[in-house]
Amino acid sequence: MNIRTEPPLSADGRRLVERSEAALLAVYPPEECFSFTAEELAEKGTQFLVARNDGEAIGCIALVDQGAYGEIKRLYVAETARGSGVARALIEAAEAAARDIGLGLLKLETGHALHEAVSLYRAMGYRETEAFGGYPDITSNLFMEKEIGVRVRLSG
Repeated sequence: MNIRTEPPLSADGRRLVERSEAALLAVYPPEECFSFTAEELAEKGTQFLVARNDGEAIGCIALVDQGAYGEIKRLYVAETARGSGVARALIEAAEAAARDIGLGLLKLETGHALHEAVSLYRAMGYRETEAFGGYPDITSNLFMEKEIGVRVRLSG
């Protein structure tokens, strides 16, 4: 498996984003999904990382530079690749990318019903925090963060 930055507007990028959205909509109503589109992920300040196995795109994650922190978006692993460490590798890659650009804090918005994702985030050191970034503080939302190193940038 390899992980690298790829364009979210590519055919594989769009396919991963669409599958990620479908997986969220299988659990939550649309008004409780706060995901980014492929177009939003293509904006400046966002890295879209894709995991591939034998050339096949099997997962993705996005790192959005929010100035004082990085935000994790769109963690998704294809059903056929789940349970094989792809999600952990994607999170580790996003953390490394954040460190590379001087971000020492990562935040994410997820949901209580995404048990496997929440368990993985907790196992990797993410802790619950208050709502951030304009997300609604509704009962289905869960906000998490992790200090990943010395913060080079505190704002901006």
